[in-house]
Amino acid sequence: MKGIVFTEFLEMVESSYGLQTVDYLIENNNLTSEGIYTSVGSYDFNEMVILINSLSEVTKIPAGDLIYTFGHYFFNSLKNAHPEVIKNYTSPLDLLYSIEDHIHVHVQKLYPDAELPTFKILEKTDTSISMIYCSSRGLYRLAHGLIEKTFEHFNGSAMITYELLKEDGTEVKFDVTQNG
Repeated sequence: MKGIVFTEFLEMVESSYGLQTVDYLIENNNLTSEGIYTSVGSYDFNEMVILINSLSEVTKIPAGDLIYTFGHYFFNSLKNAHPEVIKNYTSPLDLLYSIEDHIHVHVQKLYPDAELPTFKILEKTDTSISMIYCSSRGLYRLAHGLIEKTFEHFNGSAMITYELLKEDGTEVKFDVTQNG
C-alpha cells in the first residue's frame, strides 16, 4: 500500500485524537516499518489493518466507521495535493464516472506500483450512478467516505447505498443518487 495512505491516516489520527495517540499506535504495535512512512514509499497493507484495529480499540469506535471517516479526510488531502485532477470536473457524478478512465490513470502515473481498486460502472444517468467496487483489501468504507466527500466538494449531497456482493467487502455495489 502506498505510503501516502499511511501518512495521511496518521495525520488524521493526530488531528482528531492527538499526537499521544499516534505515538501509542506506533509504539504498541509490532510494525515492520516501525511506523516510519514516506508518502512515496510502499508498505505492507497489514500494517494499516493493525493501525486501524488498534485505533478502534483505543477510541472504542468500530474500525469500519474509522475507515469511513478517513475517506472524508483523505478526499481533502488528495484534493489539496492534486487539485489539477478535480478541477477538470463540474459535477460529482462526472468525477465518479471518470474514476477508472481518468483519475486512476493519473494516480498510476504518480505511483506506478499502486494497487488501486476498480470501479465498474453499471449505469449512469444525470442524477445517479451505479457501480461495483472491487479490491482485495475490502476498503469499501473508505470508498464510501470518498464518494460522500465528492458531493460535498461540489456543494451537493447524495443518497449513497451499498450492498456487499462478497461478504468480506472485496466486491461491493454502490448506488448513488444525487439529492435535489
